[in-house]
Amino acid sequence: MKKIITVGREFGSGGRELGRRLAEALGVAYYDKEIIVEIAKRTELSEQYVNNIVENKPLVSYPIHVGVSFNTGNFAPVQQKNNIYYEQEQILKEMAEKAPCVIVGRCADHILREFDPFRIFVYSDLETKMRRCRSKGIGEEEISDKDLKKYIQRVDKNRAEYYEFYTGKKWGEKLNYDLCINTTGTDIKMIASVLAKML
Repeated sequence: MKKIITVGREFGSGGRELGRRLAEALGVAYYDKEIIVEIAKRTELSEQYVNNIVENKPLVSYPIHVGVSFNTGNFAPVQQKNNIYYEQEQILKEMAEKAPCVIVGRCADHILREFDPFRIFVYSDLETKMRRCRSKGIGEEEISDKDLKKYIQRVDKNRAEYYEFYTGKKWGEKLNYDLCINTTGTDIKMIASVLAKML
């Protein structure tokens, strides 16, 4: 088995559940929200603020290596984003060195490339994502289907821009992953079980 498994996912596709179930089936550590908690501790920023930073698109269109190569004194929000990404890199590498694990999101497939992770990307059609969001309590009845669709699309757009900004690679592009899983009309528990046996 590969020591590190990373899971990129579209919002509402079930990637988080798949990652958790896969970690349980393999008997390895699982990291997701724990990464946000640790970044917040190290930066002394609130968890909500850190989560907003890592789930939203960058403020500017130049890549991180350019952003830190000149004085960013007048770009405090940009520098803060860069600092959070730096902490995220350090935390992911520490987790990867500690023990075999499954890591969801956070550009882990790119950050941990030297660990040769098994890289998974999870996606599904919009209707499936909407049903999954509703079943998990995201988008209660007061949110119309139209607004929920917009919300899902916005989250995915932000994730794509964040990933592409920091990695220089296209989010969801099949050549960047070892396995792409379409969860449309499938049982996540069954996929996790089959995948655990395969791994």
